[in-house]
Amino acid sequence: MEKITVIGESCLDEFVYCNTNRLSPEAPVPVLVPEHTVRTSGMAGNVKRNLEVLTRATNVKLITQFETITKTRYIDEKSNHMFLRVDNKVELDPTIVCDSFLAEHLQNQDIVIVSDYNKGFLSNEDLEFIGKHSKLSILDSKRILTKEIIDKFTWVKLNKQEAYNNSHIMDDDNVITTLGSQGAMWNNTLYPSPTPIETIDVSGAGDTFTASFIYKYYLSNNFKRSITYANEQAGKVVQKRGVSLP
Repeated sequence: MEKITVIGESCLDEFVYCNTNRLSPEAPVPVLVPEHTVRTSGMAGNVKRNLEVLTRATNVKLITQFETITKTRYIDEKSNHMFLRVDNKVELDPTIVCDSFLAEHLQNQDIVIVSDYNKGFLSNEDLEFIGKHSKLSILDSKRILTKEIIDKFTWVKLNKQEAYNNSHIMDDDNVITTLGSQGAMWNNTLYPSPTPIETIDVSGAGDTFTASFIYKYYLSNNFKRSITYANEQAGKVVQKRGVSLP
Protein backbone atom coordinates (compact mmCIF):
# COMPACT_ATOMS: atom_id res chain seq x y z
CA MET A 1 0.00 0.00 0.00
CA GLU A 2 1.28 3.45 -0.92
CA LYS A 3 2.70 5.69 1.80
CA ILE A 4 1.42 9.23 1.25
CA THR A 5 1.71 12.43 3.31
CA VAL A 6 -0.12 15.70 2.69
CA ILE A 7 1.25 18.85 4.34
CA GLY A 8 -0.42 22.27 4.51
CA GLU A 9 -3.27 24.37 5.82
CA SER A 10 -6.65 22.68 6.03
CA CYS A 11 -10.11 24.08 6.68
CA LEU A 12 -13.74 23.26 7.28
CA ASP A 13 -15.78 23.94 4.14
CA GLU A 14 -19.41 24.79 4.87
CA PHE A 15 -21.98 24.95 2.08
CA VAL A 16 -25.25 26.52 3.25
CA TYR A 17 -27.89 25.84 0.59
CA CYS A 18 -30.69 28.40 0.64
CA ASN A 19 -33.99 29.22 -0.99
CA THR A 20 -34.62 32.77 -2.11
CA ASN A 21 -37.64 34.31 -3.82
CA ARG A 22 -37.54 37.98 -2.89
CA LEU A 23 -35.27 40.97 -2.40
CA SER A 24 -34.70 42.66 0.91
CA PRO A 25 -36.64 45.95 1.40
CA GLU A 26 -33.55 47.44 3.10
CA ALA A 27 -31.14 46.88 0.21
CA PRO A 28 -31.09 45.31 -3.29
CA VAL A 29 -29.92 41.93 -2.02
CA PRO A 30 -31.74 38.58 -1.92
CA VAL A 31 -33.23 37.26 1.30
CA LEU A 32 -31.69 33.83 1.92
CA VAL A 33 -33.56 31.10 3.79
CA PRO A 34 -31.14 28.29 4.77
CA GLU A 35 -32.47 24.81 3.98
CA HIS A 36 -29.54 22.51 4.68
CA THR A 37 -25.78 22.63 5.31
CA VAL A 38 -23.01 20.36 4.02
CA ARG A 39 -19.67 20.30 5.85
CA THR A 40 -16.47 18.73 4.54
CA SER A 41 -12.70 19.01 4.84
CA GLY A 42 -11.12 21.63 2.62
CA MET A 43 -7.72 22.81 1.37
CA ALA A 44 -5.08 20.23 2.38
CA GLY A 45 -7.86 18.18 3.96
CA ASN A 46 -9.56 18.00 0.58
CA VAL A 47 -6.35 16.81 -1.08
CA LYS A 48 -6.20 14.04 1.53
CA ARG A 49 -9.84 13.13 0.90
CA ASN A 50 -9.30 12.93 -2.88
CA LEU A 51 -6.26 10.71 -2.42
CA GLU A 52 -8.27 8.37 -0.19
CA VAL A 53 -10.87 8.10 -2.95
CA LEU A 54 -8.26 7.52 -5.66
CA THR A 55 -6.19 5.00 -3.69
CA ARG A 56 -9.13 3.39 -1.83
CA ALA A 57 -7.02 3.80 1.31
CA THR A 58 -7.63 5.50 4.64
CA ASN A 59 -4.05 5.82 5.84
CA VAL A 60 -3.08 9.04 4.03
CA LYS A 61 -1.26 11.15 6.63
CA LEU A 62 -2.13 14.84 7.04
CA ILE A 63 0.21 17.32 8.72
CA THR A 64 -1.73 20.54 9.31
CA GLN A 65 -2.39 23.34 11.80
CA PHE A 66 -4.23 23.08 15.12
CA GLU A 67 -6.41 26.15 14.53
CA THR A 68 -9.70 25.78 12.63
CA ILE A 69 -10.16 27.79 9.44
CA THR A 70 -13.79 27.89 8.31
CA LYS A 71 -15.05 28.92 4.86
CA THR A 72 -18.83 29.33 4.73
CA ARG A 73 -20.56 29.67 1.37
CA TYR A 74 -24.22 30.68 0.96
CA ILE A 75 -25.60 29.09 -2.18
CA ASP A 76 -28.93 29.17 -4.01
CA GLU A 77 -30.44 25.68 -3.82
CA LYS A 78 -31.93 25.80 -7.33
CA SER A 79 -29.24 27.47 -9.43
CA ASN A 80 -26.15 26.61 -7.33
CA HIS A 81 -25.20 30.30 -7.56
CA MET A 82 -23.00 31.39 -4.65
CA PHE A 83 -24.25 34.64 -3.11
CA LEU A 84 -21.68 35.06 -0.37
CA ARG A 85 -18.56 33.50 1.13
CA VAL A 86 -17.45 34.22 4.69
CA ASP A 87 -13.99 33.18 5.95
CA ASN A 88 -13.08 33.38 9.62
CA LYS A 89 -9.80 35.16 10.33
CA VAL A 90 -7.13 32.91 11.82
CA GLU A 91 -3.51 33.93 12.42
CA LEU A 92 -1.13 31.00 11.86
CA ASP A 93 2.53 30.68 12.74
CA PRO A 94 5.00 28.16 11.28
CA THR A 95 4.72 25.14 13.58
CA ILE A 96 6.43 22.34 11.66
CA VAL A 97 9.65 21.16 13.28
CA CYS A 98 12.11 20.51 10.45
CA ASP A 99 14.36 17.97 12.13
CA SER A 100 15.82 14.53 11.50
CA PHE A 101 12.53 12.85 12.48
CA LEU A 102 10.56 14.72 9.81
CA ALA A 103 13.34 14.15 7.27
CA GLU A 104 13.24 10.41 7.92
CA HIS A 105 9.45 10.36 7.65
CA LEU A 106 9.49 12.21 4.32
CA GLN A 107 12.18 9.93 2.89
CA ASN A 108 10.04 6.89 3.72
CA GLN A 109 6.99 8.25 1.86
CA ASP A 110 6.13 7.26 -1.70
CA ILE A 111 4.37 10.59 -2.33
CA VAL A 112 4.54 13.95 -0.52
CA ILE A 113 2.05 16.69 -1.42
CA VAL A 114 2.33 20.23 -0.09
CA SER A 115 -0.88 22.26 -0.23
CA ASP A 116 0.43 25.70 0.69
CA TYR A 117 -2.26 28.36 1.05
CA ASN A 118 0.31 30.88 2.34
CA LYS A 119 -1.60 31.54 5.56
CA GLY A 120 1.46 31.28 7.81
CA PHE A 121 1.63 27.55 8.58
CA LEU A 122 4.66 26.98 6.33
CA SER A 123 7.73 29.16 5.81
CA ASN A 124 9.99 29.28 2.76
CA GLU A 125 12.57 27.32 4.75
CA ASP A 126 9.96 24.66 5.57
CA LEU A 127 9.11 24.26 1.88
CA GLU A 128 12.76 23.85 0.92
CA PHE A 129 13.26 21.27 3.67
CA ILE A 130 10.19 19.25 2.67
CA GLY A 131 11.08 19.26 -1.02
CA LYS A 132 14.72 18.37 -0.33
CA HIS A 133 13.87 15.27 1.73
CA SER A 134 11.02 13.90 -0.42
CA LYS A 135 11.48 11.27 -3.14
CA LEU A 136 8.40 12.21 -5.20
CA SER A 137 6.70 15.50 -4.41
CA ILE A 138 4.36 18.16 -5.72
CA LEU A 139 3.86 21.70 -4.43
CA ASP A 140 0.58 23.59 -4.90
CA SER A 141 1.24 27.09 -3.56
CA LYS A 142 -0.38 30.51 -3.31
CA ARG A 143 2.83 32.39 -2.49
CA ILE A 144 5.55 34.04 -4.56
CA LEU A 145 8.03 31.21 -4.90
CA THR A 146 11.81 31.32 -5.04
CA LYS A 147 13.98 29.39 -7.46
CA GLU A 148 15.39 27.48 -4.48
CA ILE A 149 11.92 26.20 -3.53
CA ILE A 150 10.95 25.28 -7.09
CA ASP A 151 14.12 23.26 -7.62
CA LYS A 152 13.50 21.12 -4.52
CA PHE A 153 10.17 19.67 -5.71
CA THR A 154 9.52 17.10 -8.40
CA TRP A 155 6.50 19.06 -9.64
CA VAL A 156 4.91 22.44 -8.92
CA LYS A 157 1.26 23.16 -9.75
CA LEU A 158 0.03 26.75 -10.16
CA ASN A 159 -3.23 28.18 -11.45
CA LYS A 160 -3.29 30.95 -14.05
CA GLN A 161 -3.13 33.84 -11.55
CA GLU A 162 -0.44 32.13 -9.47
CA ALA A 163 1.60 31.53 -12.62
CA TYR A 164 1.31 35.23 -13.49
CA ASN A 165 2.53 36.14 -10.00
CA ASN A 166 5.45 33.71 -10.42
CA SER A 167 6.41 34.66 -13.97
CA HIS A 168 10.08 34.76 -12.88
CA ILE A 169 10.17 30.95 -12.54
CA MET A 170 7.80 29.87 -15.32
CA ASP A 171 10.65 28.67 -17.54
CA ASP A 172 11.35 25.82 -15.11
CA ASP A 173 10.42 22.46 -16.64
CA ASN A 174 8.71 21.13 -13.50
CA VAL A 175 5.96 23.79 -13.37
CA ILE A 176 2.41 22.94 -14.50
CA THR A 177 -0.20 25.67 -14.96
CA THR A 178 -3.89 24.79 -14.70
CA LEU A 179 -6.23 26.83 -16.90
CA GLY A 180 -9.70 25.91 -15.67
CA SER A 181 -11.96 24.54 -18.38
CA GLN A 182 -9.14 24.81 -20.95
CA GLY A 183 -7.03 22.16 -19.23
CA ALA A 184 -3.40 22.54 -18.19
CA MET A 185 -0.17 23.87 -19.69
CA TRP A 186 3.34 22.44 -19.43
CA ASN A 187 6.43 23.42 -21.43
CA ASN A 188 4.26 25.66 -23.65
CA THR A 189 2.05 22.70 -24.57
CA LEU A 190 -1.68 22.74 -23.80
CA TYR A 191 -3.21 19.52 -22.51
CA PRO A 192 -6.95 20.16 -22.93
CA SER A 193 -9.70 19.05 -20.58
CA PRO A 194 -12.19 16.43 -21.77
CA THR A 195 -15.13 18.07 -23.51
CA PRO A 196 -17.83 18.96 -23.04
CA ILE A 197 -17.79 19.89 -19.34
CA GLU A 198 -20.89 21.31 -17.70
CA THR A 199 -19.51 23.34 -14.81
CA ILE A 200 -21.68 23.30 -11.68
CA ASP A 201 -19.19 24.03 -8.89
CA VAL A 202 -15.46 24.79 -9.34
CA SER A 203 -14.66 24.49 -5.62
CA GLY A 204 -11.83 22.03 -5.03
CA ALA A 205 -10.93 21.45 -8.68
CA GLY A 206 -7.30 22.44 -8.11
CA ASP A 207 -6.98 20.11 -5.12
CA THR A 208 -8.37 17.25 -7.20
CA PHE A 209 -5.98 17.97 -10.08
CA THR A 210 -2.98 17.98 -7.73
CA ALA A 211 -3.91 14.72 -6.00
CA SER A 212 -4.81 12.94 -9.24
CA PHE A 213 -1.72 14.04 -11.15
CA ILE A 214 0.86 13.00 -8.57
CA TYR A 215 -0.85 9.70 -7.80
CA LYS A 216 -1.01 8.74 -11.49
CA TYR A 217 2.58 9.88 -11.97
CA TYR A 218 3.66 7.64 -9.09
CA LEU A 219 1.93 4.66 -10.72
CA SER A 220 2.98 5.26 -14.32
CA ASN A 221 6.00 7.61 -14.35
CA ASN A 222 4.38 8.96 -17.52
CA PHE A 223 3.69 12.70 -17.67
CA LYS A 224 1.13 12.68 -20.48
CA ARG A 225 -0.97 9.94 -18.88
CA SER A 226 -0.78 11.74 -15.54
CA ILE A 227 -1.86 15.18 -16.74
CA THR A 228 -4.65 13.67 -18.86
CA TYR A 229 -5.89 11.72 -15.85
CA ALA A 230 -5.72 14.83 -13.64
CA ASN A 231 -7.77 16.83 -16.16
CA GLU A 232 -10.36 14.05 -16.26
CA GLN A 233 -10.70 13.88 -12.47
CA ALA A 234 -10.89 17.67 -12.07
CA GLY A 235 -13.59 17.64 -14.74
CA LYS A 236 -15.62 15.20 -12.65
CA VAL A 237 -15.47 17.45 -9.60
CA VAL A 238 -16.69 20.62 -11.33
CA GLN A 239 -19.74 18.77 -12.68
CA LYS A 240 -21.09 18.15 -9.15
CA ARG A 241 -21.65 20.03 -5.93
CA GLY A 242 -18.89 19.95 -3.34
CA VAL A 243 -15.10 19.92 -3.35
CA SER A 244 -14.10 16.24 -3.61
CA LEU A 245 -14.33 13.31 -5.96
CA PRO A 246 -17.46 11.21 -5.36
